[in-house]
Amino acid sequence: MATVAGALIVSGLSAVGPAAAAPRIPGADEQAVSWAQRTLRGMSLEEKVGQLFVADVWGKSADETDPGNQTKYGVDTPAQVVQRYHPGGVIYFNNSGTDNVDDPAQVARLSDGLQRAALSSGAHLPLIVSTDQEGGRVTRIAAPATEYPASMAVGASRSAAGAKQLATINGRELRAMGINQDFAPDADVNSNPLNPVIGSRSFSADPALASELVAAEVDGYQNSGPATETVSSAAKHFPGHGDAATDSHTGLPVISHTEQQWREIDLPPFRSAIDAGTDVIMTAHITVPSLDPSGEPATLSKPIMTGILRGELGYDGVVVTDSLQMAGVRQLHPDSEIPVLALEAGVDQMLMPPDLGVAVNGVLDAVHSGRLTESRIDQSVLRILELKHKRGIVAKPFTGGRVDNTVGTAEHRAAIQQLTDKTTTVLRNDPNLLPLKDSSGVLVTGWNNPAYPGYPAEPVNALATQLGGTALPTGASPTAEQISRAVSAAGNAKTVVVLTNGLRTSQPQRDLVNALQATGKPVVAVSVQEPYDPGYADVPTWVATYDWRDVSMASLAKVLTGKISPQGRLPVNIPAGDDPNRILYSYGTGLTW
Repeated sequence: MATVAGALIVSGLSAVGPAAAAPRIPGADEQAVSWAQRTLRGMSLEEKVGQLFVADVWGKSADETDPGNQTKYGVDTPAQVVQRYHPGGVIYFNNSGTDNVDDPAQVARLSDGLQRAALSSGAHLPLIVSTDQEGGRVTRIAAPATEYPASMAVGASRSAAGAKQLATINGRELRAMGINQDFAPDADVNSNPLNPVIGSRSFSADPALASELVAAEVDGYQNSGPATETVSSAAKHFPGHGDAATDSHTGLPVISHTEQQWREIDLPPFRSAIDAGTDVIMTAHITVPSLDPSGEPATLSKPIMTGILRGELGYDGVVVTDSLQMAGVRQLHPDSEIPVLALEAGVDQMLMPPDLGVAVNGVLDAVHSGRLTESRIDQSVLRILELKHKRGIVAKPFTGGRVDNTVGTAEHRAAIQQLTDKTTTVLRNDPNLLPLKDSSGVLVTGWNNPAYPGYPAEPVNALATQLGGTALPTGASPTAEQISRAVSAAGNAKTVVVLTNGLRTSQPQRDLVNALQATGKPVVAVSVQEPYDPGYADVPTWVATYDWRDVSMASLAKVLTGKISPQGRLPVNIPAGDDPNRILYSYGTGLTW
């Protein structure tokens, strides 16, 4: 007898019936299939169930003691989490000082340490090591690794070649750090400007453009070199999170698209990802009544996961849930039930359950009771094993000391800067203020966030340095005193550049923009995340960068000073803030000189 997190389990028990062969995942050869089937036969039920989960761990080395591991798992170190639960994978974060990321060399050491823990315990299987490195605001590993523009910026470039190159570089750098799966690209079509969780993570509001760029990134991630030097892509969030008005981290969004609208708007990028051979598709914690009127989240919906994704679309790759810690999937069922429902729906792997012991035992209990057959478990485990072999994780689980020669190289950074230089979008330039005749007298002020999760967001300072101007950050919600200081500083400036991020929900930022305009000094407003800010402030000169990282601020500086001509074109419509049906700047807008 054995226990997992205090719950009783019975080793070796299985449901009636032989193991069923899984459909071969896309791109798996006979060697991968044979290895997976042979490996499966030697695994206990507990080891199989472990493969169905992806764990989040605390600590920057495999042997680092962190209270987060003790709180969640009852052990001290990341390695002990792996040795106790034998998960199929782990995921890295950088949201706080106790997560997993300091720098690329440290990440590589962590990856190697966790692989040693996995290979020395349980079924001796290497881990799928994953992260969310989309570019833009979803960036887990920052400089000195190469940093990437937001997907919507890539959409503004209209460059499929650039999208492929970005994914190629991103994948190579991740693999050098021991990360063999990226939860990217985002295949959502951001059809709702008020979407609180997708926004600039999406390539476009146009399904055709999004589809083209999704396929290009899948190709770049997976096919740009030997399997041991590339990563699995995971197109997300199926069946499409782009029209959400609720954040699935905090609630359960309802997507009101008709089935026909879904087929025309949301489906095409996922079909494109499947056609491109994506290894993985990630589910969405959303309800789509036109596809399944039951009210279940898509993650737990058999009509969506099996009927549409597996059946209609013929997808035989690995399906992974979005995080099971999110409120969108936890509103209707207890945590022990959710993994069982996901498996019944057709999902293969569950990401970050809030209590891994409860989740594992929920699945084990379902097998012991006969609710789930062991053959159903085997189907998902075979897909996961085939993926590990196909992606070269079995052949080469360790990093091999490639960080210094691969991550953040001058060649990589130059290539991404060249792409980003095609993304800055000039929406309005009524007084022909741009390009600036002289940037030395520029005041750069507005949005910054030194407490941004993972690392500080300080685009005001970065841009002022690039321009040779004066920096006066006013934060994410400027006070009356900060606005007064900015107005005073504007009096001594030739031109004011004000950075904005989220004007719709920030009256203080709108007050800052209005106060600066009232000074009579020329004002350039720049939305540095979602491009929809021009709907909430009437400024004669508006620019969109879609992101605030240094690579985007460098491109912006070149455009403002005339070193390059702006090439970006809006990949979305920008409506008026007081009337969503009145379009201020239409898809394709982009001035140049």
